[in-house]
Amino acid sequence: MGLNGKTAIVTGAGRGIGRATALKLAQEGANVVINYSSSEAGAYETAEEINKMGAKAIVCKGDVRSIEEVKAVVQKAVEEFGTVDILVNNAGITRDTLILRMTEKDWEDVLDVNLKGAFNFIKAVTKIMMKQRSGMIVNVSSVVGVAGNAGQANYCASKAGLIGLTKSVARELAPRGICCNAVAPGFIESDMTDKLPDSMKEEYMRNIPLKRFGTPEDVANVIAFLVSEDAKYITGQVIHIDGGLVM
Repeated sequence: MGLNGKTAIVTGAGRGIGRATALKLAQEGANVVINYSSSEAGAYETAEEINKMGAKAIVCKGDVRSIEEVKAVVQKAVEEFGTVDILVNNAGITRDTLILRMTEKDWEDVLDVNLKGAFNFIKAVTKIMMKQRSGMIVNVSSVVGVAGNAGQANYCASKAGLIGLTKSVARELAPRGICCNAVAPGFIESDMTDKLPDSMKEEYMRNIPLKRFGTPEDVANVIAFLVSEDAKYITGQVIHIDGGLVM
């Protein structure tokens, strides 16, 4: 996909979609900066797996909510690999509850990580990408950012906000050759879905035309395409990866 020699930052890359994305980009030849905030063991496991395959990876701890810590991650990437070509804003959290019970902290924590975190990283890499007149940014949104979901007002708002951010950034940075897109995953296999009762899984799957949950690799494959040279004429788009759940 033309990623040889490119440098990618993937946030929240210690597990799930972030981990699968980091591995996929490395398989395609990219150097990978693995950012994490809390999943330290997972981040180092991801880096070890990448290094074993002959690619290059470094691990950088940094709270996406802090612009100073984000700048430090980006600076480390530049020191190690010379530049930043790719940014995947994947880091995210949930604090699910009905809106009548949702606290102000529940709201702020989710918006700060999921939306402000993406803003911070985009802001930190923009000067680098503008100077080299190239760059690929992908924000990991969700189908609930389009359709909404009861009990997730904060999460849905953050993911809808990412779609608006994606389109605005795409318009601003396109004249400098920078593309910005979003992916909107549906039900993706994870530790959380593994714990669901079979009856609940069956209920969810009845609403999915392809009749299965997605895998982190399903999402990673699309992200890898969107950050490649094959997608250099695609910007401002939201790609649903949901088995047909939201059409």
